[in-house]
Amino acid sequence: MAAMAGSVLLAFLMIFTILSSSVSSLSLNYYDKTCPNFESAVTNAVKKAMKNDRTVPAAILRMHFHDCFIRGDLKGCDASVLLKSTKKNVAEKDGPPNVSLHAFYVIDHAKEAVEKMCPGVVSCADILALAARDAVALSGGPNWAVPKGRKDGRISKASETRQLPAPVFNISQLQQSFSQRGLSLEDLVALSGGHTLGFAHCSSFQNRIHNFSATVDVDSTLSPSFAANLRRICPLQNKAKNAGSTMDSTTFGFDNVYYKMLLGGKSIFSSDQALLTNPKAKALVQKFAASEAEFGKAFAASMVKMSSLTGGQEVRLDCKVVR
Repeated sequence: MAAMAGSVLLAFLMIFTILSSSVSSLSLNYYDKTCPNFESAVTNAVKKAMKNDRTVPAAILRMHFHDCFIRGDLKGCDASVLLKSTKKNVAEKDGPPNVSLHAFYVIDHAKEAVEKMCPGVVSCADILALAARDAVALSGGPNWAVPKGRKDGRISKASETRQLPAPVFNISQLQQSFSQRGLSLEDLVALSGGHTLGFAHCSSFQNRIHNFSATVDVDSTLSPSFAANLRRICPLQNKAKNAGSTMDSTTFGFDNVYYKMLLGGKSIFSSDQALLTNPKAKALVQKFAASEAEFGKAFAASMVKMSSLTGGQEVRLDCKVVR
């Protein structure tokens, strides 16, 4: 794993040289003079939270993704997902796809620690991007240098969470969603690997295990034994609010098992299975299933690319409210 992390860091430096020309506002040394040691405070906040709650890495990674994908072509990763609702506005975190997001306190604790070191300097958006990197690395996944300099946005609307790619999307819908944010098919397949962490509620995959079509009850692309287990966990008349399934068999480890399970008919979402309906995407799935190192490099590069979409205006003192 250490060797993979090292190769990822080297690969990143080459990727960033190319990427930085189009994202001039971000820099690896953005805070070198104004807050040189703040990253350790973010890492410590993530580590501490993980000791008490093993679901924190998946929560932070998902939070970062959801932040970046709202109006990704205009504002992207601007910490708008952290803003709380007001009497006049329902914020992103209260939109339907985001109501299950949690662990916001981790970012708040990291921000508090950073503010003690360098008041009013480091944005919440940068802290969230770094926390997502730490969540992956501390779960056994790749490590990478995060370009910094994002600003925090002032706009957060629950209505805009409809822009997030849904678990029922087909490959065309997924490609359109990612391409609108400047992300390629390889980015789509690599970032889907983030599903190696986390938990899916029954409602997000019921369409595959009950009343799949007018003539078939269960999606035939699912392994019969896997589908039977999902149906046991999530019966048709399921009333258990928190029932569901982990995304892969290594629940808390960041690895390439997601791709192996996908090829074995053991994916959770329709959007996961959709990757196998495109020849180029399927070839990438096979590549990542065969090599954890290749997946790690691709995931790190795609995370840098995705998180470099930014358009905020300020540095919040409190991540929950506009300054």
